[in-house]
Amino acid sequence: MESTQIIKALAALAQESRLAIYRLLVARGPQGMNAGAIGEHLNIAPATLSFHLKELTHASLVVMQPQGRFVIYSANYQTMNTLLQFLTENCCGGNPCTSVTPPVSCLSPVLDR
Repeated sequence: MESTQIIKALAALAQESRLAIYRLLVARGPQGMNAGAIGEHLNIAPATLSFHLKELTHASLVVMQPQGRFVIYSANYQTMNTLLQFLTENCCGGNPCTSVTPPVSCLSPVLDR
């Protein structure tokens, strides 16, 4: 992932509603949610939600999947893992990190909640 893509992803997450949407979609798992359910769960107006979903999609953090009359939004775990890898690649100066909790697999702990 190039630094411009990293910056775009971090900028997209640097807003309260978008961060909440993204965290909800990560917790939801690969099946995702439609926009109505996201808006209802987070109490975000449809027009505002549409704007935030567009920003997250443009940052490759969220993917859209048409499903009948609905569009299902889900977290892009590949982008999330690449972003985490970028942020931690120089952790502990290249030495094994014994005092730092390692990044976890993106799905197992989230879906266990």
